[in-house]
Amino acid sequence: MLLGDYMSRNNWHAHRVEPEVTGAALKNLRATLGVFAVLGNHDWWYDGKKVRRGFEQNGIRVLDDEVVELDWQGKSFWLVGLADLWTRPQHISEMIAKTPPDSTVIAITHNPDIFPQVPRRVSLLLAGHTHGGQVNLPFIGTPIVPSGYGPKYTAGHVMENGHHLFVTTGIGISILPVRFRVPPEIVLLTIGS
Repeated sequence: MLLGDYMSRNNWHAHRVEPEVTGAALKNLRATLGVFAVLGNHDWWYDGKKVRRGFEQNGIRVLDDEVVELDWQGKSFWLVGLADLWTRPQHISEMIAKTPPDSTVIAITHNPDIFPQVPRRVSLLLAGHTHGGQVNLPFIGTPIVPSGYGPKYTAGHVMENGHHLFVTTGIGISILPVRFRVPPEIVLLTIGS
């Protein structure tokens, strides 16, 4: 899963890689059930339709308020791609309602701040956006986290109301060209029943 902000740039270095180039660099990613992505705020601020085309031309399926049924070893589950909170209208309940009531549902989105609005029947929400705060100062923590919930959804595993959220710190930066004590990460999650 690719969780958004491929077009991010910072104020000091106005270098931006075009989505066709990014898509081509990622086209060799392989996953048994396919490679899926959602777009983030920077992608939409740049040109969301162009970013989507650049990915889909390279075999990466973008889910923007879209639902797909996936089959794993004879059992199916539903993957729901939810739109970016900062740049797109939210249709969380409507998207989840497109899945059968007793099915297993995993949702992906860019911004973890939607987690309180995600129904409990969604077993897991995967998100990015925060970059883990990018800077984690000793004795202070992460002074800047782009979230309405402060440090609550900065990074890692969160469990609330019987369902799970995982927020990756990702590999990039946003605004400030620095990471301190927040290493970039590519996460491999193993999900059990």
